[in-house]
Amino acid sequence: MAKPMTRTYSRYGQEAAELLGLTIHNARIERGLTIAELAERAGISRGLAHRIENGDMGCSIGAVFEVAAILGVRLFDADPTTLTRHLATARDKLTLLPKAVRTSTKAVKDEF
Repeated sequence: MAKPMTRTYSRYGQEAAELLGLTIHNARIERGLTIAELAERAGISRGLAHRIENGDMGCSIGAVFEVAAILGVRLFDADPTTLTRHLATARDKLTLLPKAVRTSTKAVKDEF
C-alpha cells in the first residue's frame, strides 16, 4: 500500500507544535543565533531548523528536543534532578513486565 501524501493531525497537536516552534524561535532570537548557527550546533539542516520553528509536525522528535536543549527551552516543569528521578522510576516500572513468555513444561493431553 502506498504511503499517504498528507496526514491529518488534531488541532491540539498542531497548536502544541506551533507553540513549541515559536518558543524555540524566540529563544534563538534572544540568544542572538542565526538559523545556520543553530542548525550547525544541532547537527541538522537549516531547512529542518526552519521546519521546527514553524511547528511542522513531521520533524523528528529527537531533532526538536536537541534544538530545545541547545537553546535552553525547558520541555518539562521538573528540574533536571527531578526529571532524572522520574525517568528512573518509569524504568523500574518497566522492569516489572516479563521479558519473554514462558513455555509450559506440562505435557498437553490432546487425545480425545
